[in-house]
Amino acid sequence: MLDLRGQGAVIVGAKRVGALVARRIADEGANIAIVYRSSKTEAQALQKDLAERTDKVTLIQADLSKEADVERAIGTAVNDLGGLRFAVNLAAGFPRTPFADLDTAAWERSMGDARGSYLLGVHAGRSMIKNAGPTRGHIVFFADWAALHAPYKDYLPYMTAKAAIDFMTRAFAVELAPSGILVNAIAPGPTMRPPDIDPASWERDVVAHAPLARESAAAEIAEMVTTLLKSETITGETIRVDAGRHLAGPGK
Repeated sequence: MLDLRGQGAVIVGAKRVGALVARRIADEGANIAIVYRSSKTEAQALQKDLAERTDKVTLIQADLSKEADVERAIGTAVNDLGGLRFAVNLAAGFPRTPFADLDTAAWERSMGDARGSYLLGVHAGRSMIKNAGPTRGHIVFFADWAALHAPYKDYLPYMTAKAAIDFMTRAFAVELAPSGILVNAIAPGPTMRPPDIDPASWERDVVAHAPLARESAAAEIAEMVTTLLKSETITGETIRVDAGRHLAGPGK
């Protein structure tokens, strides 16, 4: 298995679950590039925390839906960290769009997240190809349990974008395997209640639908990402960390 110590890792979407992932990887000694779009204050706070855990931490502002930004972010990460071997993308919105409100803007808003994963895979992969092998790098995307199994209502563009990421994971794995680069994805269930959802509603309408009747554990997601980054023979997988949510069907 790979040793993360001293290796460069790009983390996109390092809020909430992403922050736990970044801390867990930093505790392994990886050098971290935090890529943020607009949450500069949160990114700066996380940078201060990670600086106590590992040697190099850098902040990069970028919009993953713009190819020039992705190219710049990868180049900056390589320069600031002394190389790049890992890339993890957790960034995504969760827009609710009832059928009556579906339009081109709703589609483009969600598919921009899929485009961001695509562009990160392309440009991070091209950078990692330059590393020494046999395992030259690892890319981890984030999908959604429902996009693999049974979509729920009012999230059609979001579900479609996450399904694209699931398929893209396998496609990138095939493309990059000859270069010694592994590509996998995590598919969480409900994790870390969003602040705009009432706690009682969260427990009753969301968490209770999981067979284990509990949230997907954010700490377990971070641990799974870390395990994947260390691995050298796991590729093309989308791993559910969802408290068994996919076993119960679409529900609400």
